[in-house]
Amino acid sequence: MSSTFFGLTIASSGLNTAQAQINTTANNISNVNTTGYSKQVVNTVASSALRVYQAYGTTGTGVEVESVTQSRDLYYDEKYWNNSTALGFYEKKQYYMNQIQDYFNETNKESGFTTIYTKMFNAMSTLQGSPGDDTVRKQFISTAKQLTEYFNQLSTKLQDLQNSINDEIKTAVDDINSVSEKVAILTKQINVIEQGGGRANELRDQRSLLIDKLSKIVDVKAVETPVTNSNNPDMYTGATYFQVYINGQQLVDTYEYNRLKVVSRETDQMYNQSDIDGLYDIVWEEDGNAFNATPSSSGGELKAMFEVRDGNNNENLHATVSSATATSITVTNLSITDLNELNMPKCGQISTNNMLFSYQSFDFTTDSKGNVVSVTFNLDDADAITSDVASKLVGRSLQVGDDVDYMGIPYYQNQMNMFLRNFCQKFNEIEQSGVDLDGEAMTAFFIAKDDLDSIIEHQMRDELVDIVKDTDGNVVSVTGKTFSNSDETYYLMTAGNVSIISATDKDARKFATTTQENFTSGVDAADLVVELQKLQSKTTMFRGGGGDAFLQCIYADVTIDTQECQIFTTNFTNIQSSISQQRMSVAGVDEDEEALDLIKFQNAYNLASKCISVFSEIYDRLILNTGV
Repeated sequence: MSSTFFGLTIASSGLNTAQAQINTTANNISNVNTTGYSKQVVNTVASSALRVYQAYGTTGTGVEVESVTQSRDLYYDEKYWNNSTALGFYEKKQYYMNQIQDYFNETNKESGFTTIYTKMFNAMSTLQGSPGDDTVRKQFISTAKQLTEYFNQLSTKLQDLQNSINDEIKTAVDDINSVSEKVAILTKQINVIEQGGGRANELRDQRSLLIDKLSKIVDVKAVETPVTNSNNPDMYTGATYFQVYINGQQLVDTYEYNRLKVVSRETDQMYNQSDIDGLYDIVWEEDGNAFNATPSSSGGELKAMFEVRDGNNNENLHATVSSATATSITVTNLSITDLNELNMPKCGQISTNNMLFSYQSFDFTTDSKGNVVSVTFNLDDADAITSDVASKLVGRSLQVGDDVDYMGIPYYQNQMNMFLRNFCQKFNEIEQSGVDLDGEAMTAFFIAKDDLDSIIEHQMRDELVDIVKDTDGNVVSVTGKTFSNSDETYYLMTAGNVSIISATDKDARKFATTTQENFTSGVDAADLVVELQKLQSKTTMFRGGGGDAFLQCIYADVTIDTQECQIFTTNFTNIQSSISQQRMSVAGVDEDEEALDLIKFQNAYNLASKCISVFSEIYDRLILNTGV
């Protein structure tokens, strides 16, 4: 039989429970605008029934507060993280692609490619009518120089953007390291509290908010597993293992966390010819192993940064190893045979048979048509290979740098290089067949303005034996011993260093407009100018079209990618909004709902108080007014 005063105990349990529910509701209302806060709920259970040895068997003993927990659904969390990764990927790409699009966009018609290119050929038409007029000559040379400066500036802008992305990659790595450390610290604090029987709801919210932040940078997966008692597997200890994976690699293991760091590429580790120095790669700080920042199945801002910074559209050199020695590797079956399309750096990194090698220079041979048939990479001394390893390389595929299947900055740099090499080569070939107003043979008009003595000495070695420079020491052309005397390599010419020869820039008389035959006949001829004018649109030199189609091709590339990013950004933003609503329907604090709960729990509190009041009257009657 239960105690006479047992009803008071039951009523007090209801009073305490209602008080806990009101306090929790007040906490929810207070945090309605707190970022990352999850609604908390009071979980109640009926107290264990009491056996009274009566016909009805047992009697209820009231209510107990079992726990105060978050109202959160892991299913929606994972959906949110996956979508956040995709959204971060396309948002970041769109941000960079908009900048590249602006670089090529001709909003300012005075400085756009089409205006400058057309102006140069208009000046050339005027020159055709007055080839001996010094003023007309200077006007043409000025427009030609303006064209080279346009490409110089455009290349510089792309390199500045590449440098900006490089810095942002380091910032992203710092953010990842910061998150990993905080997650490990929070996990330890959570376990300490929950092993003592509590529930660390606020700390769990902070940890989840960190995972939300991390999911936008990289692909993330979080796994929480209860820690059981080894002697009693069914006994829950209160602690959990909490593991975080990014791009499929473990970042946090409960209280332990791994750190990433950035490592600058050395000169002999470059991937593309026009890359800036010091591009970052990411490795694990503990063992130095590479971190895969661009897995095919994931997204995130970090992957977007690498794709735009390093994207070469898979147009890096691929070949088959035909022979190998201790200090060199020779390849044939090249994916790029046109020397003007070659985009590999003068010294860089090659990979074959799952091994990496750094080369200091390379030599190449061509056939009678000028196509490259083989390339020999001269390895760093530190990468000298044994005869056994060399024999296993033969027949293996080889690639220079890395395949990045996206049209990023290296791709657009190489497209400009290809156009300029083809255009300048054809222009120079025509010019070199003529003489200036003094009857002197013209060497070249467009040149690579950098002083390349050190490059020739260390990179191309004695393969380049005939070097032509202007009076300022700039390389005009380089002829290889494997070439015929009339062939010259424009591989060293890029959008960043193209210019006009300084001698012609200073003295317009040195520009050739006619051949030696017409000059000696005394005719003020412009037969070379007629040939040069065909280069404007009639001569095929870039992707099957004329020179005037250059910008159309490039702008089509960048516009398609930019629009794709815009479409996917919009789609994933809409999906994010939908998932967030679903997520908040479970975890969010709704003011109206909390107001109703507050009234409901207040009524429960009042009823429990009324029960106590009633029992008080009963006990008063029993004790004071009942007796003999």
